[in-house]
Amino acid sequence: MVATDALVSAITALSSLEPSLSQSTTNGASDLGILPVPVLPQFLANSQVNGFPWGLDTVENTNPYNTTPPFGIERNYNFNIARGFIAPDGVNKSALLVNGAFPGPTIEANWGDTITVNVCNQITGPEEGTALHWHGILQQLTPWFDGVPSVQQCPIAPGKCMQYSFIADLFGTSWYHSHYSAQYNAGLIGPMIIHGPSSLPYDIDLGPILLTDWYHTAEEELVIQVMETKSTPGVPHEPLKSDNNLINGKMNFDCSWITNGQQCDSSTAGLAKFQFQSGKTHRLRLINAGTEGLQRFTLDGYNMTIIANDFVPIQPYTTDVVTLGIGQRSDVLVTASGASDSAFWMRSDISATCSLGNQTHALAAVYYEDADQNAVPTTTPTPYDDGKCGNDDLNYTTPSFAVPFAAVDPDVTQEIVITFGPNDTNPELASDLFYMNNVSFRANYDYSILALANQGNFSYPLDPEWNVYNFGNNGSVRIIVKNEFVASHPMHLHGHNFNVLAEGVGTWDGKINNPQNPQRRDVQMLQNGTATDPGYIVLQYTTDNPGVWPFHCHIAWHVSAGLYINTIEQTDLLQQRVLPGVVDQVCADWAVYAGNDVVDEIDSGLKRTRSRQLLM
Repeated sequence: MVATDALVSAITALSSLEPSLSQSTTNGASDLGILPVPVLPQFLANSQVNGFPWGLDTVENTNPYNTTPPFGIERNYNFNIARGFIAPDGVNKSALLVNGAFPGPTIEANWGDTITVNVCNQITGPEEGTALHWHGILQQLTPWFDGVPSVQQCPIAPGKCMQYSFIADLFGTSWYHSHYSAQYNAGLIGPMIIHGPSSLPYDIDLGPILLTDWYHTAEEELVIQVMETKSTPGVPHEPLKSDNNLINGKMNFDCSWITNGQQCDSSTAGLAKFQFQSGKTHRLRLINAGTEGLQRFTLDGYNMTIIANDFVPIQPYTTDVVTLGIGQRSDVLVTASGASDSAFWMRSDISATCSLGNQTHALAAVYYEDADQNAVPTTTPTPYDDGKCGNDDLNYTTPSFAVPFAAVDPDVTQEIVITFGPNDTNPELASDLFYMNNVSFRANYDYSILALANQGNFSYPLDPEWNVYNFGNNGSVRIIVKNEFVASHPMHLHGHNFNVLAEGVGTWDGKINNPQNPQRRDVQMLQNGTATDPGYIVLQYTTDNPGVWPFHCHIAWHVSAGLYINTIEQTDLLQQRVLPGVVDQVCADWAVYAGNDVVDEIDSGLKRTRSRQLLM
């Protein structure tokens, strides 16, 4: 912590926050993090309607799971994915970028619109497949566009494209990212904003604020480190630590810390900047789009009112710190009560208790309308409790709309125990993997679980390594997850917002928190534990979305090591669905590519790549 505190001290001692590097050098084509901030509208124009596109629907009177505004229109995007060099903190590295930008372009739509994205894989040096996941979208009509290779689709082969098209079926703040192993660690991320009703009114939408731990080493090298065998018998590898922490892709770094010869252009690369207007209420859309780090977000001298978690509007409550695990989002409102010429620090810290980082602090400057926009704020940080590796107490997070939910036994209860250990009979040298009920996930891109299930094939070639839980035609599922590992896990379920019935450490006592209206979201922190005192979460959801839906930890290195299962629901209805031709075409393209170019599977199978050295 000495070094990381020293960097903050160096930044606060600067005479100016004028960056020494251009935006194109640090972040490519991105417009995030610089003034003037691109303020978002309350909704996008739609010639079919007057006023709000969602009409009289509110967060209190509308069930979003069976209601979609009827007048949505199509919003089209073209994404080209390629390698490029960026220096978000002054350290130059090769990254994977959407349209040359880090973070990637912001997707915007209204609730009920159709989002169509044509994704082209232009990755070279070396080539590899890719796929994009639209985090939090239910995909109720389009389960084949969820974006997980080996599950709903094949990877997009190099030189080929895939068009995703899906309904913006929920509203609020989210993000998109590669689901092809650890590609999103290399920069393949971007915000996704779906405009809809709000729990409280506000004046200005400052847009997405992405919080990302950042690694200077290339992601494929990091995956190899995670998966390689032990160099010393019986001694586990040192866990990976991030090198920096970014807000909207920006932070400074001390170039004297570079010891491997990597190019570091400047110790004052530049911080993200935002603007407040006096007396106005601002909406901040917080997204933890990182790889491993749990984030604690604060604003010096200000409280925040949380109005939504993930894609779920909640009954507002006030806090001075927002905790976000990987994949989680919170929408907060802040009223600008300062002087018109003042400035203050926005901060996000990687948890020292729960996560691993060498430089854990991120700073951004917030300026009022009459302030010098290069001035160095002099405000002091907000103290907070970093002891719990979990989210806020469930008593605080009550959804605005109470979806009908009976606190009774579900049709199916599935217990899952998470453990960690060696992957073969020679534990002294073997690499260590994660296991869910004693099985570590490993995919095969030559098959699509969804396509097989659609054909009525529920006997998989690589079972049990595909780790499939078939819930058949049952109407509801309760999953009790127990974590016997020393670190926490942000657990994400695709295709649903689950009810969080309980969470804690030890033995669940059977009590349901707020049984008439429990918290819903798509990522929930599972606290760390031991075999005798495990962390636990109790989740329940209605299986009303025929498809194959992954349930996994959102820490990239944990997924690489197998912390992942697939769930199947409503098998009869699933077999009646008609998969579009694009799914077959993408698989055909991949088959040609994989047949001509032998690829090595490094990790759990959500990555298949060739060594960069072999292609040079």
